[in-house]
Amino acid sequence: MNKGIYIATLESDSGKSLITLGLMRTLLGKTAKVGYFRPIINEDKKNNKDNHISTVLSHFDVDLSYEDAFAFTRNEIIQKRNTGKSGEIIDTIIQKYKRLEERFDFILVEGSDFSGEGSVFEFDVNVLIAKNLGIPAILVASGVNKTKEELAGSLQLAYNTFINKDVNVMAMIANKINPENLELIKEELRNFLPDEIDVFAIPSIETLANPTIKEIVEALDGDVLFGNDFLDNQTGSFGVGAMQLRNYITKLRHNSLVITPGDRADIILGALQANISSNYPRISGIILTGGLIPEEPILKLIEGLSQVVPIVSVAGGTFNVTNQVGSIKSNIYADSTQKIETSISTFEKYVSIETLAERLINFKPKGITPRMFQYGLVTKARQQKKRIVLPEGTDERILHAVARLVAIDIVDITLLGDKNKILEKITNLGILLELDKIEIINPTESEHYDDYSETFYELRKHKNVNMDMARDSMSDVSYYGTMMIYKGHADGMVSGAVHTTQHTIRPALQFIKTKPGVSVVSSIFFMCLEDRVSIFGDCAINPNPTAEALAEIAISSADSSQAFGIEPKIAMLSYSSGSSGKGEDVDRVRRATEIIKDLRPDLKVAGPIQYDAAVDMTIGKSKMPDSDVAGQASVLIFPDLNTGNNTYKAVQRETGALAIGPMLQGLNKPVNDLSRGCTVDDIFNTVIITAIQAQGI
Repeated sequence: MNKGIYIATLESDSGKSLITLGLMRTLLGKTAKVGYFRPIINEDKKNNKDNHISTVLSHFDVDLSYEDAFAFTRNEIIQKRNTGKSGEIIDTIIQKYKRLEERFDFILVEGSDFSGEGSVFEFDVNVLIAKNLGIPAILVASGVNKTKEELAGSLQLAYNTFINKDVNVMAMIANKINPENLELIKEELRNFLPDEIDVFAIPSIETLANPTIKEIVEALDGDVLFGNDFLDNQTGSFGVGAMQLRNYITKLRHNSLVITPGDRADIILGALQANISSNYPRISGIILTGGLIPEEPILKLIEGLSQVVPIVSVAGGTFNVTNQVGSIKSNIYADSTQKIETSISTFEKYVSIETLAERLINFKPKGITPRMFQYGLVTKARQQKKRIVLPEGTDERILHAVARLVAIDIVDITLLGDKNKILEKITNLGILLELDKIEIINPTESEHYDDYSETFYELRKHKNVNMDMARDSMSDVSYYGTMMIYKGHADGMVSGAVHTTQHTIRPALQFIKTKPGVSVVSSIFFMCLEDRVSIFGDCAINPNPTAEALAEIAISSADSSQAFGIEPKIAMLSYSSGSSGKGEDVDRVRRATEIIKDLRPDLKVAGPIQYDAAVDMTIGKSKMPDSDVAGQASVLIFPDLNTGNNTYKAVQRETGALAIGPMLQGLNKPVNDLSRGCTVDDIFNTVIITAIQAQGI
């Protein structure tokens, strides 16, 4: 059984990192444990670590030490070759790879980078490694500064070399191609490749090619005068501020990098003013050349500004500095969240993931792991893009989550609130968010405000609501966001980072209302444990449900479980298992279990049952030996809110489990409530779940 794939390139700067990140995400969605291995690495001179390894291990939380993820540094390879010890190279690489095979279901092996001393022999070394590991390869090449014929020729030569060494090539990827030439280069490669080999072409992505201010500072050994908090700003175009200000500011573009001598106070202040002006695009930073520092009054003026981008002083002259900036090769670091998400979404857009992944993995994983589940969420959300409204548009966590969501392009986002305040918050926080890809609405200034107010009045006038009350309600972001869903202008809403649960849900209960046949709105959490995903309900809404309500909660939870790819095995939890317990509380759970069996005989359910008997096979079989749920429950229904809320939090904190939710069940359209202590990850995951609910699952 094949357990690995080798990503090999023909040159430096091929964009191999994009392929690695995209394929890693794909594999983690297909199999439980994926390892990562680099036979040969480049060690950064400053932190003595390989950036590729640090990024992959950190972003995907791979259970692997840095030292186990590689075999040799480039310098060690050169030394062994020079001393006639080449045989030790392959032996050590095989040993380290085989250790990983014992620990992981699948291993992504990333070849060397072709940069620095000794790159001449690297191609042959990569072929040799893939052959000795006995794994197939994916070949990657860059189209930068190449004709169609040159690129195809180099890939054909590489393909023949791998095949002649008995290394199976599974796919070929032409990267950094002009968008209009994607199909042309695929046709050219098809001319010499067998039909069974996949061919893909990926366009050049500007945001991945351009360096951040931090990278520029490191490359130029610059001195940061202002804006240390925004060094991760992504640069766009860059130009020299040598002309008069009135002419220069017309040249500014989105994320422009301003390069100007340090004594040009007019350009410096003009660029900073343009950055906060709604009539000009934002800039990413300012590079001051010649080692010149603005005079003290100018520095004092800048220091007092409310919004400042990074301002960096460098020693070189303007001409040389400009050339150096243009030659900086951008990298993807562990904290480059937006670049990582852009890489993954680009890969998924241009590479037929399903076909490739099925060819790579020839076994079927058992059950569903947290990684598979999270991957499945993103995949489901992308199948049918939905618009989700977020009423708390100025909350920092919301804005960071929106930036991540926009980067992977799986939902459309509407933020509610004062547009100027939201834009100011985005700028002050240094959040890299493409504003043209989101919608910002101030309810009282909206073109729909009057219509929404009239609609609300008609819906609630029987409850003695007048037009003044209706207009007042529609000025509230929760009511406005819910009305967007009712009117079909949004597909779902996520709120609660700032507002209470009652404030979030009340409007939905008033006019979104419950689905036919549903009388109880309830909630579930998806608890992503180490080796499985369990459903916990109800942990957020109903304090003391009756037996009938408890049964309805369980049935809704089972349906949700099924919809998200988890086979429902329902455990109706109580303080006793089976028929031994007595008392009002356990009788209520027993009655709820009987109702479920009567209403839905198709569902597997056990109750009353204790938590340990529900999830531990040994205990479950000893207490309820004839149950097909005991010891393997996937849907755990708690008898009351006090028990459910405390249990989910205890499990989350003590085991490190990821708790996704709460997801509300029973409403006609999805409205989900966040905890006021929610994290950016909580918001990110809840928005994705809401989008999936909106697809009508």
